[in-house]
Amino acid sequence: MASLLSDTEIQKRATQLSGWTVEDTQLLCTRKFKDFIEAIAFVNKLVEPSEAAGHHPDIRISYNKVTVNLTTHDAGGLTEKDFILAQAISALD
Repeated sequence: MASLLSDTEIQKRATQLSGWTVEDTQLLCTRKFKDFIEAIAFVNKLVEPSEAAGHHPDIRISYNKVTVNLTTHDAGGLTEKDFILAQAISALD
């Protein structure tokens, strides 16, 4: 099981992520697209990095908005895995 990060570690890593916020024990990012089709195309791009990391986000889709929520459920909060996947997601266009 992955180790939980301390509040200090979380805040330090969060400053290195653009477009992400920390809410309780989660990393959140919301992206807005032209339409539903583009939103779904973005969601499909999440498959490869998530599978490669063996770590899967919770995803909420509302027409042209996609909210990605990362937390390590089995650890009960944020771990290094969440920040690594957030960086990979941030690199997607």
